[in-house]
Amino acid sequence: MANNKSAKKRIQIAERNRLINKSYKSTVRTLTKKTLENCEKFKKEPNEENKNLVTTSLNKAFSLIDKAVKKNVLHRNNAANRKSKINNFVKTTLTTK
Repeated sequence: MANNKSAKKRIQIAERNRLINKSYKSTVRTLTKKTLENCEKFKKEPNEENKNLVTTSLNKAFSLIDKAVKKNVLHRNNAANRKSKINNFVKTTLTTK
């Protein structure tokens, strides 16, 4: 256990940051899954509405991943790999019919 005031404060700050980072990572995973689900929906029923769902969910996922990098929640290479993986899946879904 911390003995001085500054060490106690650092523990509180670290816990606060851990929860914020956890929230970001969880949301990134959720948006990734939603994007992949929308891709599957587009594969089953390819129409303009489903295509718009895919593109909007992709944009939201990319935006949040970039924000996580900006706030040092994710490393930039990790984010690039995640974006690449999602984008490749979306690209193959939208091009194949």
